[in-house]
Amino acid sequence: MCSAIIRSVTIALVAVLALGWNVSARAGEDSAAWDGIKEATFGNRDVLDGSGKITLQAPYRAEDASTVPISVRMPAKFAKDVKSLTLVIDKNPSPIVATFTYGEAAGAGERVLATRVRIDQYSNVRAIAETNDGKIYMASRFVKASGGCSAPASKDPEEAAKSMGKMRIKTAFKDPIDASLQEAELMIKHPNNSGMQMNQLTGLYTPAHFVDKIVVQSGNKLVFSMAGGISISENPHFRFTYQGIPGDPMTVHAEDNEGGVFNGRAKLSSS
Repeated sequence: MCSAIIRSVTIALVAVLALGWNVSARAGEDSAAWDGIKEATFGNRDVLDGSGKITLQAPYRAEDASTVPISVRMPAKFAKDVKSLTLVIDKNPSPIVATFTYGEAAGAGERVLATRVRIDQYSNVRAIAETNDGKIYMASRFVKASGGCSAPASKDPEEAAKSMGKMRIKTAFKDPIDASLQEAELMIKHPNNSGMQMNQLTGLYTPAHFVDKIVVQSGNKLVFSMAGGISISENPHFRFTYQGIPGDPMTVHAEDNEGGVFNGRAKLSSS
């Protein structure tokens, strides 16, 4: 009886120790990945706690690893001094999702940016804001998702090519009286191939083909420019706040890594 109890306790203790080792190992691995990304991207600058300044929303467990919704919110008091926002997924093959550099038309109110990303394996997702004085603030969330970078495209390549570069741009005033409270939605038809997807017929990998540059303007003023990579989902989609003048058109210029150039234009509409 006593020996059986001792064996049970020993087994349980070993299991707990193994679990603790696995958690510690994963935490160490995650930390090492981020340390490398941080050094390569921001050098030796301190990354400050973004609590109260940056709210990052992402699902704890993603329904579809190839289209994981994430959104970033920054209150007006902080956002007015933010010059760029960088999204990072530590464990992705290309961890820098995109950097958004803001312009005058980014607005003086609350700043919101939402998009959809690919996540290759369980990973920390980070939103990192750089202010005009060179300080860096970060918020992060852990997301359980895997296989997003190698997930097959939703459309046949020939069909996708027919609509490549087409844009849907929607603009609206959240409050007609307050010009700082405006929202826009942008979607670009593009396969955004990661280079990790396999053609099931040929057994060959589909070459990487993705939107890597976007410039959004309201009138002749910059809302943001984006430099992105393979971690943005197929048919890149963005929802964001901005500030403009009624009647000014929103224009979008996009380029992909194969030299494709795409342009779109939409007029403001009241909501």
